[in-house]
Amino acid sequence: MANSSAKKKKRKNSIVSKLISIAFIIAAIAIFSGVLQKIYHMFTLQQQAKEVEAQLEALRDENASLISTKEKLEDPEYIQTYARGEYMFSKGDEKVFYLPSGD
Repeated sequence: MANSSAKKKKRKNSIVSKLISIAFIIAAIAIFSGVLQKIYHMFTLQQQAKEVEAQLEALRDENASLISTKEKLEDPEYIQTYARGEYMFSKGDEKVFYLPSGD
């Protein structure tokens, strides 16, 4: 009889230890999946930061170009040269001739 109750206790302890092991494995998997999600989120944020930095650099270049153009357009001599070159404006009694292109 003592032998039978010892076997039942062993079997009960074995089942309990297996359940505890399974619970620990499930907890470990849950923690590991949470860590993986955080790593993935961090990676995507780093990629977005790189894209935003590239956009910022492009906008800085564009801004520098626009500032340069603005400064040029404040110079009356540049405006006159630009208008004469681009729109065939002439001074006073000058005549504008259209020459054929070299094609």
